[in-house]
Amino acid sequence: MKSEEEEGPDVKAASPDILLVYATETDGSTEQVYRKAFLCTYRTFMSPNDVVSKLQHRYRHLCEGGEPEYLKAAKNTFYLLVSVVEELRVVELDSDLLLLLMDLVFSLLVGGELGLAHHLRSNILFKMEQKWQLIGSPQSLRPLAARGVAARPGTLLDFKSQDLAEQLTLLDSELFYKIELPEVLLWSKEQNEEKIPNLTAFTQHFNNVSFWVRSVIILQDKPQDREKLLLKFLKIMKHLRKLKNFNSYLSILSALDSAPLRRLDWQKSSAEAREECSSLIDSSSSFRAYRVALSEVEPPCIPYLGLILQDLTFVHLGNPDTLMTSQGSKVNFSKCWQQFNILDTLRGYQQVSYLLQPNDDIISFFNDFSDHLAEEALWELSLRLRPRNAPRANLC
Repeated sequence: MKSEEEEGPDVKAASPDILLVYATETDGSTEQVYRKAFLCTYRTFMSPNDVVSKLQHRYRHLCEGGEPEYLKAAKNTFYLLVSVVEELRVVELDSDLLLLLMDLVFSLLVGGELGLAHHLRSNILFKMEQKWQLIGSPQSLRPLAARGVAARPGTLLDFKSQDLAEQLTLLDSELFYKIELPEVLLWSKEQNEEKIPNLTAFTQHFNNVSFWVRSVIILQDKPQDREKLLLKFLKIMKHLRKLKNFNSYLSILSALDSAPLRRLDWQKSSAEAREECSSLIDSSSSFRAYRVALSEVEPPCIPYLGLILQDLTFVHLGNPDTLMTSQGSKVNFSKCWQQFNILDTLRGYQQVSYLLQPNDDIISFFNDFSDHLAEEALWELSLRLRPRNAPRANLC
């Protein structure tokens, strides 16, 4: 246990079973926060199947006690189990876990606990429906480009910067809200794309947008045309900042600041405007400017996920999974607490949605950002537009 002077959870280190039991005690606000931290991080030391199995066993054991305090503890245990089911990832609901849960539902029905049985069954069915939807991949959930909708003829300059920013935000948000917190936590330990499909889709979208922006600009032969597009993207970024969409903001910025574009000749005013935008993601003082900007906004907001992943990686690498105590090696829950604080902030951003309507013309124009050049082709065009060692033009 921690001392009164220390910050963080009451339990610094304990066995998985003790941490599980403590999560069922939800009488005070401190215990409620601990319970949220446990639900958010238990996968680092126990599997969902183990948690459900142990909670099921504990619930049945407490119900057999019959005394009021036992029944109260049993009720708390049951609702923790329901919360575990609610926060299960779709891929975690395998046949073994499903059988375990349905066995408990049957036991509740036999025992006359119809309300609890209905509550648990409803949560299980909801998760199963999510799994069926994922397997079925309904046509309506796919982007327009994937449904064979031809890209609308025209150029970026045909659309208002605000409208473009809103549609970028809408597309970002649809992917952002699908990210499951366990995926983000898992990424800090192993970057296995198969295990983190929603996070992978979001980061891939970030990269696609960035390379699309680079391609749109560098495919213009005339300097004045490239200049117009650069200024257009800078205007879009201003609207993205107002929308608190730091994800697309930084995706576009990474494009404008990429070497194949940066080395070209630009008007001084345009280059200065780009530098001003770049100050937001200055890496000095642990990205202080960005962290301050993010702390000053209220949801809806889409943060830059790269920095969240970096913070989680630092926590993972900088803290051991276990601590040696007088009773032997125990789970380092202080590490889990740090991970929870990062993930809970991310959860807060996911709980407030944008009220934006899709614009089919713009979305089909984006064409899922699939029409972009590879890094090698970008460099080839950049060197063609401004050969290596060529003197830089004096543009005012």
